[in-house]
Amino acid sequence: MIIQLKKNITTEQKLSVIQAIEKVNYQVNEVKTQYGHYLIAVGKKEFDIRKIGHLKGIDDIHRVTDSYKLVSKKWRVHDTDVDLGDGIHVNRQQFSIMAGPCSIESPEQIDQTIEHLKTHNIRMMRGGVFKPRTSPYAFRGVGLEGLKIFSEKCRAAGIKVVTEVMQVSQVAEMHDYVDIFQVGTRNAQNFNLLDELGKTNKAVMLKRGFSGTIEELLQAAEYVFSNGNEKIILCERGIRTYETAYRNTLDLNAVPILKEKSHLPVIVDPSHGVGLRNYIEPMALAATMAGADGVIVEVHQCPEKALSDGQQTLNYPEAKQLYERLHATYALRKSFNG
Repeated sequence: MIIQLKKNITTEQKLSVIQAIEKVNYQVNEVKTQYGHYLIAVGKKEFDIRKIGHLKGIDDIHRVTDSYKLVSKKWRVHDTDVDLGDGIHVNRQQFSIMAGPCSIESPEQIDQTIEHLKTHNIRMMRGGVFKPRTSPYAFRGVGLEGLKIFSEKCRAAGIKVVTEVMQVSQVAEMHDYVDIFQVGTRNAQNFNLLDELGKTNKAVMLKRGFSGTIEELLQAAEYVFSNGNEKIILCERGIRTYETAYRNTLDLNAVPILKEKSHLPVIVDPSHGVGLRNYIEPMALAATMAGADGVIVEVHQCPEKALSDGQQTLNYPEAKQLYERLHATYALRKSFNG
């Protein structure tokens, strides 16, 4: 059960509501976010919510049977709009494209990518500065100093920064230079990191764990929301199966299911989802038709020289073609929906 409290609720009124909930043997958890004030009540025995719905200080009350309460669609009338500022939003009313290299490599590379994105009116640039790599000998990123350069150049160009955070200690030092904290597949259930990101006011993009279920992704989002941050984006990026013909199995089934279960925007990462350049475009277009609210793709001026993931990265002409076809496909999808 989710109880939305009024903004002007008094301490006495809140205490009265909590006592009424505890009286029916429900456990109460208080959640304050940048947009609302909630009480999450969990218990086994059902009761008539009208018994507490009349109490002063309550704005609304909802029965939510899902184990993930706050990110469930069962209580929120309007889908979440992640506002990044400067007129840039990630939501279900438009199609978002995030693009950029797997890894930030140099100031010159950042400039080249920004010019490419501006040409195609893309205002969110992805790029890793801390890279979790399977091999300890692989390129592991340019670190915080590289992020500062990345951020400075993007802000001057009116572009938002999307980059991965790997551990709790990085959140504070990265905070001022990031617009969307990306939680990678290897940290999908790093609950300490999710707790910490819930205490920030920055958007968080949660990638599905490569062996994670849809419910586990939603529970990860619940960790962030329950710690105070409603700016959450879900990302399907492929799961590990027995198939070896490609890097991961891009689970497009997840897109409509996530949109039915949650009010959060859902984007798809075909670059990691399939891991082979030739198949990025068809899978991105398929994701669009499946209902994705956007895609995040890896692009590089010369993928053959990229320091990481070149095999799944598009060059600029390939990316240009993809952007055009994504917009056309999204327009077609909208026409189907009236």
